[in-house]
Amino acid sequence: MILYYAITTLHAIVCVILVLVVLLQSGKGADLAGAFGGGATQTAFGSRGPASFLSKMTTIAAVVFMITSVSLSMISTKREASKSILETTTQESAQPSQKKPSAPIAVPSKEQMRRAQEEAEAKHKQQATQPSAPQQQPASKPTK
Repeated sequence: MILYYAITTLHAIVCVILVLVVLLQSGKGADLAGAFGGGATQTAFGSRGPASFLSKMTTIAAVVFMITSVSLSMISTKREASKSILETTTQESAQPSQKKPSAPIAVPSKEQMRRAQEEAEAKHKQQATQPSAPQQQPASKPTK
């Protein structure tokens, strides 16, 4: 665990250093001639002369950044992979429930269903044959 925090701290410091070193460097054609196209004589992959201190620092910081990134990735993956699916589930879901069995649901027979249907149809016919009571309309408001 201490190793994880140490690598994380080193990674954060290297990130800040890498950003600062890259921003401090000047481009290839940063002189006055480069502004007017005079730097076009440089080759793309040719020699650039001796490397400056900032370019060496950039290379070192980039290598350390990559190493710490891979290390943090491996540590976090190992930490998650060490737990099995059985360890992550709760014990309650692993054990069968201890509920009391409920009373069985009574299923009506065909005869009971037929009788209930006939009663419902008779009730519906009776409501349809009875004359409906006249609906009372709300009293209108007296006008002034």
